[in-house]
Amino acid sequence: MRNDYPRAKLYLPPSRPKVKRQIPTDRHRMTNGKDKPSSRNFNRITAADIAHFNTICGLDHVLTTADLTENYAHDETENLRYYPEVVLRPGSTDEVVAVMRHCHQADIPITPCGARTGLSGGALCVHGGVALSTERLNKILLIDEDNLQVVTQPGVITQVLQETVAECGLFYPVDPASRGSCFIGGNVSENSGGPRAVKYGVTKDFVLNLEVVLPSGHVIRTGANTLKNATGYSLTQLMVGSEGTLGIITEITLRLLPHPKTNVLLLAPFDSAEKACEAVAAIFKLGITPSAMEFMERDAIRLAEAYTDTRAFASDIMAEALLLIELDGNREESLHDEAAQIADLLENFGCREILFADSHEQKEKLWHLRRKVGEAVKHASVYKEEDTVVPRFRLPQLLSGTKAICQRHGIRSVCYGHAGDGNLHINLLKDTMEDDQWETTARAAIIEIFQLTVSLGGTLSGEHGIGWVQRDFMPLAFSQIELNLMQRIKSAFDPTGILNPGKIFPPENQ
Repeated sequence: MRNDYPRAKLYLPPSRPKVKRQIPTDRHRMTNGKDKPSSRNFNRITAADIAHFNTICGLDHVLTTADLTENYAHDETENLRYYPEVVLRPGSTDEVVAVMRHCHQADIPITPCGARTGLSGGALCVHGGVALSTERLNKILLIDEDNLQVVTQPGVITQVLQETVAECGLFYPVDPASRGSCFIGGNVSENSGGPRAVKYGVTKDFVLNLEVVLPSGHVIRTGANTLKNATGYSLTQLMVGSEGTLGIITEITLRLLPHPKTNVLLLAPFDSAEKACEAVAAIFKLGITPSAMEFMERDAIRLAEAYTDTRAFASDIMAEALLLIELDGNREESLHDEAAQIADLLENFGCREILFADSHEQKEKLWHLRRKVGEAVKHASVYKEEDTVVPRFRLPQLLSGTKAICQRHGIRSVCYGHAGDGNLHINLLKDTMEDDQWETTARAAIIEIFQLTVSLGGTLSGEHGIGWVQRDFMPLAFSQIELNLMQRIKSAFDPTGILNPGKIFPPENQ
């Protein structure tokens, strides 16, 4: 593996006067028009800045017109739009270094972005400035079959990474629903999870080492390519899940596993959604750890089937909720024995007849439908999605409490998620509610749902992050002392506050 990475020297271009940023309200605003960026003033980008960026990235990779920047004005968070002043697409670590040096000295805000599949507004350019895209940093640099590791740039699509290492008999199990389009760098920045987190863990459990460009333009290595590392503070784990607020990740070393040889997929229908959630904890008490355990209530399934024009489930099994349970390993006999134990147990929770996927095609059809639920909900209505997570045994209380809160506020909710690790995606749908009523009512319901979640020992986000849209709710989960500690960490990495400003922390902590 490479160990001869150059360490950047800080370059300071000539200073220039501060210019107060005026953000055009017709382009840099939320759809509801009431949430504004903080009062922090940055310098606006000038023609001289653009000329300098052209020398760094090349003319074809410096985008400035509204038509060209449209795709970078949004991620998958509701229907929000914030336009960058310029989009830069660097093709190397050295180019990222040069961009960061310039923006650090010129006090220009930088928002890192990858595939823009996030759901918390982390890639929104709420202060305009630079959108720094990692799409050209898209190479898998090394597959180390002896040490079961892969070294990759951040712009590699997660599914491409998985399929490439699978050709070598290796397994990268973290698979968000958007794995066919999301970038591995975004997964690291958000500490993504997905269905198989229940057995294998989330992104942080696989990251060994990172190459990071700091806002100052310095390049650091955060760890070592070893399975154990008790040397100093873990900068690697600090970077994972930092949502692009501490540095730009330009290279990632991940540990891998041998690829499981086989799997079994079960579909368990229940007449009671709460009973389905109660069954989840009971399965683990058997001493069995499924590789995935997904919960879908009836409305989620119906929306996904309509959206994909797929009938994956026969109408006679359309119960109130379903559990999609996967077991994987190397011996098919052992998996069938575990599946039989689970089937016997689920009878105690009012489970109807369990169906087994008989072929690879059936398994892919079921997983495709599950992965499309989020898109289907978004297609159905204006919505707000909350990414709550509680201890697994508390999942029934979270579900029933959420339904009661939404009913009290007159809001339709659709719930699904990773039941095996207590991660419930709660979608609030606007339907025909008037705009003003929707904003007020939805916010009140969300606060109550988060308060319930915290009271059950949970927290605000399991895998989507805080970003822009959840930052106001951070005081529900953290004390002011804890928020201040986080802010001081942010300031240590980014003393001028140029990197992804406005994210994670509530306005009073910005």
